[in-house]
Amino acid sequence: MSLSPSPLPPSVIVTRLRAAGCVFAEDEARLLISTARTPDNLAVMVEQRVVGLPLEHVLGWAEFYGLRIAVGPGVFVPRPRTEFLIRQAITLARQIPAGPRPVIVDLCCGTGAMGAALAMALEGVELHATDIDPTAVECARRNLAAAGGRVYGGDLYQPLPATLRGRVDVLIASPPYVPTEAIGLLPPEARVHEPQVALDGGADGLDVVRRVIAEAPLWLAPGGHLLVETSERQAPQTVETVARSGLTARVAGSDELDATVVIGTRPAP
Repeated sequence: MSLSPSPLPPSVIVTRLRAAGCVFAEDEARLLISTARTPDNLAVMVEQRVVGLPLEHVLGWAEFYGLRIAVGPGVFVPRPRTEFLIRQAITLARQIPAGPRPVIVDLCCGTGAMGAALAMALEGVELHATDIDPTAVECARRNLAAAGGRVYGGDLYQPLPATLRGRVDVLIASPPYVPTEAIGLLPPEARVHEPQVALDGGADGLDVVRRVIAEAPLWLAPGGHLLVETSERQAPQTVETVARSGLTARVAGSDELDATVVIGTRPAP
């Protein structure tokens, strides 16, 4: 509670947030108060949250894997469940035989949170990321600058340097996988304030997932791994698609985080 004097006492902020439907009103109030620069700024931030703007967009950042990730308006907010994919990727990356620094590629990178987390955990990686949304690309560049990550604007693999073909050790993707008809059932914070291109996965939610998998064998190094976030319901079909692409496939899941990741590995010679 760092601002004083405040036009809005903490108890009033909590009451307003709770009335707006914020389940964790006390926690959100603490974050808003600690982030606001001035009392007037705090009042604006509270109002933004009350009318439904995602907390992370109000704060200007999201916590992900222990990092504070910059988040701007109109950019997909990284979800806690995606931290499970990061843990799986770190385990696999650490099994790569010693040699040149590991090559990491993050497709549909959004804020770049996944790449930033891997760069923190795996020092010295060569990091590349892509996103089709120019707003997300600019946000990711801010978040990955310290790690030396290169961020490209374009559709999936299209903007990546051709020199990466056959060299990628870990390829991660959290593509849109919400079925089109289910988008209307999402919370307003996502449905109204996050870009539809980051949510809409087509009729069965797997349109972009299938495209990620189809080209993955061309980019993976022998023994390299593809990790795709999906839902538990979609996992069997995703595994089948990975296997048809020529990669060995398996599923990893976390009940605690409600997370499902399909992992494909290019066989080593």
